[in-house]
Amino acid sequence: MNTSKIKIWDLPVRIFHWLLVACFATAYLTEDDFMTIHTYAGYTIMGLLSFRIIWGIIGPQHARFSDFVQTPSSVLAYLKDIFYNRAKRYLGHNPAGGAMVIALIASLLLTTITGLAAYATEEAAGPLVSLMDMTPNFIYDGAEDVHEFFANLTLALIFFHIVGVVIASLSHKENLVKAMVTGYKQSE
Repeated sequence: MNTSKIKIWDLPVRIFHWLLVACFATAYLTEDDFMTIHTYAGYTIMGLLSFRIIWGIIGPQHARFSDFVQTPSSVLAYLKDIFYNRAKRYLGHNPAGGAMVIALIASLLLTTITGLAAYATEEAAGPLVSLMDMTPNFIYDGAEDVHEFFANLTLALIFFHIVGVVIASLSHKENLVKAMVTGYKQSE
């Protein structure tokens, strides 16, 4: 087996990933008691997501959405192959990993947008204050509940992401966490 290493994850993707981990953990753990820290973590997450969406279009090969976003049937076929221990190894994201990237970005975007709405309604602060003044009461009253739903959905997705990383690491005998730290994986 070839033991040479190849650079897969560029520095911006790795910094994005670990900053996102830190900011989401901070936001999740400070939700009610430390609103200023919670808010700044949420703003940082929104900035990170904006960067990642742009980088997913113009970044290097393995950072681009076109490299790893696949059809639902490809994702299901990959999951079936994982179950039967015959899944193909990918240098970048595998089909399930690509789907998880999209799910996490979508869930985090919804978490931050609903967080901005909740912040506007409960604290009368943030960029959505003037918009929230014009919304019907049922939206005004439910902003925090919807925000908490998406935060918890994101946490569930993170759990499945970690499970997927462990399964793929064991299946292909490689340390994917180390690869997200160093940027390198074993070449094919």
